[in-house]
Amino acid sequence: MAVPLLTLYAVGRIDLSLYAVFGAFTALYGRSHTHFTRLRMQAAAAIALIGVVVLGTAIGVSPGREWLVVPVVAVVAAGLAFVADALDWHPPGALFFVFALAACASVPAEPGTVLVALGLATASALFAMLVSTVGAVRPSARMRPATTMAVSFKAVAARPGQARKIASVGLAVLVAGAIPTATGLGHPYWAMVAAVAALGAADTAGHLVRAGQRVLGTLVGVGVAAGLLAIASPAVLGAGSALALVVVVVLLQVGAELFIGRNYAVTVVFVTPLALIMAQLAHPVDEFGMLRDRTLETLLGAAVAIAISLAAARLPRAQR
Repeated sequence: MAVPLLTLYAVGRIDLSLYAVFGAFTALYGRSHTHFTRLRMQAAAAIALIGVVVLGTAIGVSPGREWLVVPVVAVVAAGLAFVADALDWHPPGALFFVFALAACASVPAEPGTVLVALGLATASALFAMLVSTVGAVRPSARMRPATTMAVSFKAVAARPGQARKIASVGLAVLVAGAIPTATGLGHPYWAMVAAVAALGAADTAGHLVRAGQRVLGTLVGVGVAAGLLAIASPAVLGAGSALALVVVVVLLQVGAELFIGRNYAVTVVFVTPLALIMAQLAHPVDEFGMLRDRTLETLLGAAVAIAISLAAARLPRAQR
């Protein structure tokens, strides 16, 4: 993440950081695999990430993007949740793709920006794959048996509960995005992301735990974000504010990666200010309003996910 962000800062186009960062998310995939299996998984994930960045930017060109993005994200979330299972992606689920699509769609764009987004996301994804694979020059250093990537669309389609899972994800995104859009609450995509995150667990009990962790981590993370934005504001650091925020984003990503395998709530404490600072770098808005919206949207998205999960669990087995 550091290289594309610092490059954009150096050329004075930090406002394009969203497109580069979502391409760099390619590096998140395949952490448990050996190098070339990881490269295969990252290549597939990169295609999806680049695709949703371009699609989201194209939606951002439309004057009706607020309502257009909601059904599009719902369909993409359901589809990529299935693809992620079929291709055995790790991290699983459609969370990062929903985040990328909805965030890019929320930023007003010009038609020419679509090609810029395509180029930046592609370049960042390729760089991420290079960094992830460079260890292949000395594979013995990893001390790990060779791994394979399981691919089975047919087997996943026939898996018990798969249809209910995909339908729940799509419906949760649709409802979580429609409510704030209809009521005028800002940043509806955070509600959609929170709903997908809560449904990322394996069962209803897991959904409840994940939703609680998402809310708790967000509440703490919003406080951390408020402090970081105050310290690194232009009023305090002047012209160095943007560079300081770039460094903070990179450090927050490191923190998130260190804790993601241990505790999701702690991870969200890092992810929340990271996402808020990224949003400010790309499209500055009133900070208080942004922090408020992040809190309310997360509560809404988690509540929608819990309601849908509990409703789905009560369906008779034959209807599931």
